[in-house]
Amino acid sequence: MTHIVLLGDSIFDNAPYVPAGMAVADHLRACLAPHGRVTLLARDGSELDDVAAQLAGLAALPEPPTRLVLSCGGNDVLGLLGAMHGPVASVLEAVELLAAWQRDFRAAYRRMLDAVLATGFPLAVATIYEAVPGLTAGLRVALGVFNDVILREAALRGLPLLDLRLVCTEPQDYAACSPIEPSVQGGQKIAQALAALATA
Repeated sequence: MTHIVLLGDSIFDNAPYVPAGMAVADHLRACLAPHGRVTLLARDGSELDDVAAQLAGLAALPEPPTRLVLSCGGNDVLGLLGAMHGPVASVLEAVELLAAWQRDFRAAYRRMLDAVLATGFPLAVATIYEAVPGLTAGLRVALGVFNDVILREAALRGLPLLDLRLVCTEPQDYAACSPIEPSVQGGQKIAQALAALATA
C-alpha cells in the first residue's frame, strides 16, 4: 500500500484556507483510494528549521511511509519581503543582497534535507510556486534565486521533484482569503501531481 507523508508548510497544510474536506491532503487521499494512505505532518507557517520537529511524528506512525514529500521554503522567503523593498544604490548591490540571502537559504535547505534524508525514507521535494496573484515580476525573478537552490539540491541528491510553478499557474489556484495559499482548485492540482509522482 502507498503511504505518503506530507512535510513542510501550508502548501500541504492548507485546511484553514479552504472548506472542510477540501484540503490538499483530502484530495490526495481521494486520488490514492482505496489502496493509499496519507499522513499530514506539514504545519501551516513552518520554515525550513521547523521541519526537523515534524520528523518526530514519523516514529508514531502505525505503518512506515513509502514516500515523504516536502514543500518548504516559501515562508523563509516571505520573511525577506520587507528587506526586498529596501533601497539600494545600484543594481549590482541588489544582486549582491540576493546572493547573500540565497547563500543563507542554501545552508538552511541543506541542513533540512540532511535531516529528512537521515530517516532513510524515500523523499521527493517541491519548488515554491510563483503565480501568486499580485506578485510582481521583480519578486518572481527574486523567487527564482531560491527555487534554484531547491532544484540544484534535489538534482545533487537524485531526488524526485514536483515543480509547483508548473502546477499552480492560474489565479484560481490560490485561496481568495489568503492568496499565498492553495485554493480548492490549486489543492486538487497539487494532489493529482503528488499522486502521479508517488505512483510512478
